[in-house]
Amino acid sequence: MRCPYCRTRLTEHVLECPACRLTLDRATALLGPVPRLGQGVADLAGVLPKGDAAKISKAAGRLMWTFPQISLHVLLHVFPEEHPFDLHVFWLFNSGGFSTEAQKAGENRSILLALDPALGRSALTVGYGLEPFLGDEALDHLLELAEPAWRNGEWTRGILEVIAGLDRLLESAALEVAAGFGLSALAANKRGGEF
Repeated sequence: MRCPYCRTRLTEHVLECPACRLTLDRATALLGPVPRLGQGVADLAGVLPKGDAAKISKAAGRLMWTFPQISLHVLLHVFPEEHPFDLHVFWLFNSGGFSTEAQKAGENRSILLALDPALGRSALTVGYGLEPFLGDEALDHLLELAEPAWRNGEWTRGILEVIAGLDRLLESAALEVAAGFGLSALAANKRGGEF
């Protein structure tokens, strides 16, 4: 992870950025109260057509069924301009209730896709438990692939493209880990006579 303010490389147990001294408490003091956010899809910007939040939730649900260790959240919000977008996303990811107290550090396998439709900004943030498997370059590439849809105001199409890309990335990571430990990533065959 990088500091959302100065971009210095951080590790999961660092309490403050060694370069700019940013902490979650300082970000909260700077940015104010956390908006009320729900789990799953939150369209605070009001840009999704009727019924599209359900389509996105269904696609996210399929991803979380395939990879039950993760939780995926989508936030569409008009963010204030006076502070860096990455700072807002970091603050919401850590303060918005997207993960429980037990899901800290390496146990945090939450994913947040944040979009600012007004200013055309997007970010994918993952918990420390996924960082070794989902690199910044791969996540940035997913955002780039969705960007043409978002530029045309096709928020749902772009979000669904990101979810499909996350599915491919997570599958690839699972296969690499399985191969690294000499395990089979394929489902076991059913034994005859049992159901």
